Amino acid sequence: MTFVTCDLCDEHADKVSVVTGLNWFSYGGRQAFGGEIVTVKCFEDNSRVKEHLATDGKGKVLVVDGGGSLRNALIGDMIAENAVSNGWEGVIIYGACRDVRELAKLDLGVVTLGCVPIKSVRRGEGQLNIDVTFGGVTFRPGDFVYADANGVISSTEALL
Repeated sequence: MTFVTCDLCDEHADKVSVVTGLNWFSYGGRQAFGGEIVTVKCFEDNSRVKEHLATDGKGKVLVVDGGGSLRNALIGDMIAENAVSNGWEGVIIYGACRDVRELAKLDLGVVTLGCVPIKSVRRGEGQLNIDVTFGGVTFRPGDFVYADANGVISSTEALL
């Protein structure tokens, strides 16, 4: 998948929403990725992230509202490897990741607010496939999201 979010914004100005006010870091091996949105809402508990990335993700991006917490990583190398095995395009986390050197080796987009070496707690909490909002954008399951070095955008329809 080759695209530039700037170009998508120019070509589809009336169809895109742009995440603003957040400083994203790209940790995965894929520098640009996009697909159908699947969502998880959780706080410092990656149980639902792990479960979801263990399912078929062909053509999909997991958008995680982690409450912006940088205290616990919601994805690391083992969960990311599982995501690659299941065909996920990428993961966008309003929160943190870990194992960044290993994430960079994987054919997976991983965009987060930062990294931290502390693993997630697991209490089996979190909500699946609900609307989540951060950076001024509401991400709805079934809509589409695109991410690259320029930022994160969403659309109600596929742009590629």
